Amino acid sequence: KSVRLQTFHCNLVIQEIPLKSYCSDQVIEMFKSISRLVVPSKGLVTSSSRRGFSHMGSVDGLFDSEKLDKNPGDGNRRDFTYFMLGGGRLVWATTARLALLSFVSSMNPAADVLALASAEFDVSSVPEGNTITVKWRGKPIFIRHRTAAEISKEAEVDISTLRDPETDVSRTLDPSWLVVIGICTHLGCVPLSNAGEYNGWFCPCHGSHYDVSGRIRKGPAPLNMELPPYTRTPDGKLLIG
Repeated sequence: KSVRLQTFHCNLVIQEIPLKSYCSDQVIEMFKSISRLVVPSKGLVTSSSRRGFSHMGSVDGLFDSEKLDKNPGDGNRRDFTYFMLGGGRLVWATTARLALLSFVSSMNPAADVLALASAEFDVSSVPEGNTITVKWRGKPIFIRHRTAAEISKEAEVDISTLRDPETDVSRTLDPSWLVVIGICTHLGCVPLSNAGEYNGWFCPCHGSHYDVSGRIRKGPAPLNMELPPYTRTPDGKLLIG
């Protein structure tokens, strides 16, 4: 293999540089005799054929048949490959984005669930001193239209005597209306309205008494009745949720 490589190298540079720096005198004479017998069209190089493709960075014509006849700016298989790779990545990124959006959207509550999240009630027909019970998210809601005497009485309660201290003002948006979740904070029973020692609510299960502000005053319940989130609409209705 070394002899053939040396032969090829010497044949390439036979007209360019002194050969003695690369080959022995006997080898040089042998190569010169061989080069005179070579037909240029068979693929080995002559000085004239070198000038034909020297700008390509190669001095042999062994691969001319495989060379692409391509001008600057012409497309080839590599350009097509880059195009396909770029397009494939774009399609992949778009598909991943849509899949992620679909997954996130599936975690949002459905329309029927959102519809149950809030409820609006017209309380204009509820007389003072009365309590109505409505349903919100499967829970009973007590809405009491309080009288001026009830408001005054609850405001005067000393909160230091309460098991779960809360002022009456902090439990209402409008002093005339009290809105509480109608579930006893002891074991989850539904108290009776307008009952008990404080004329608020009484739980028949274990005897808890709540006042007209929904605060625990007597019995085993540890906490006041919970307050749902609610607001008053411009037309005077009650929006819970």
